[in-house]
Amino acid sequence: MPSYRKNEARDWAWQHLKGCANVIIPSYTADLKGLNDRGIRHDVRKCLEHGFTGTLLVSETAMTLEEYGQFFAWSNDESKGRLKLILHASFNTLEENIEAARIAEANGCELVLLSYPANFYPETIEEIYDYTKAFCDATNLAILLFPVPLWGFSRLHPSDIPASVIRKLIDNCRNIVAIKAEGGMPSIMGFVECYRLFGKEVIVESPLFGDLVPLAQLVPIQFTGTSNTHYFGATVPHVMELLQQKKFDEATEIYWRTAVGRQAAGAVNASSAGGHFLNRMVWAYQGWLQGYNGGPLRQPTMKIHSQQMTMLRTGLTRSGLKPTDSPDKDFFVGRNPVEAVAPRSRAAAE
Repeated sequence: MPSYRKNEARDWAWQHLKGCANVIIPSYTADLKGLNDRGIRHDVRKCLEHGFTGTLLVSETAMTLEEYGQFFAWSNDESKGRLKLILHASFNTLEENIEAARIAEANGCELVLLSYPANFYPETIEEIYDYTKAFCDATNLAILLFPVPLWGFSRLHPSDIPASVIRKLIDNCRNIVAIKAEGGMPSIMGFVECYRLFGKEVIVESPLFGDLVPLAQLVPIQFTGTSNTHYFGATVPHVMELLQQKKFDEATEIYWRTAVGRQAAGAVNASSAGGHFLNRMVWAYQGWLQGYNGGPLRQPTMKIHSQQMTMLRTGLTRSGLKPTDSPDKDFFVGRNPVEAVAPRSRAAAE
């Protein structure tokens, strides 16, 4: 259960939602019939080692709701309250996402990143409001609102979720506590508008390393997430600390030094644009370069090829960061391989 009541969610967020949140891509057994307990726990420990304050437990990897509950339970047990665990409400329907929230709430979840299903095709702005409010009404959990071009809402408004809708949601959904402001990307106008209009009521943040460092030198940003910041190891949590301390020269030096890495990540992840879906295998590989588990992912999944791996390795090296020496083939096995799901776990799942 969360440590706050629904009507206290914003106060809780201002007090506790700080630092940098990355993501954990779920680890699977070698036969892909179950989750890999050792790999998941390894990644939770690595998040803590790198200084992350929260992590999104990614759901877009062909997982059942029951498995997602196990993912949360293991992560919560390993974290022991040291990480803010974030629900990825990215299942097939509104009803499934509400059920995921119920499961996650019982297993240590404190925040929800609200996504929208692939089959959700609103014909009016009001339908976006209705879906979002229905989810918020159905859970006690704090909500991270997420305007971004991925949803296809830009055909209705170029900001993806217009300010008028966000205004109405903030007024009527007391558990909306923050905005992951990527509307209208690559422009920063979505962030600027949200910060100007709503920044005194809810936390407005950018998860993008390239935007975070300049923006946080102009306006205070207490939290950033969720994104593939694990690609840079402990760097982004460290930069976030520097920004809070107003050590802008030091943060800027790291920003310029890691520019090649950001460019490499941008080029490789650009392959996701046509499908409007993030390449979670690329994100898993980015983490693996920094010591995270890696390992096989279920079909369907976007792929990563050797040219992309080379680009990402080189980007880290040229940014002054040391990626793993392990050969790329080891990524597809993972650092903590489990050959098959245990018979008892399989029976329980059935």
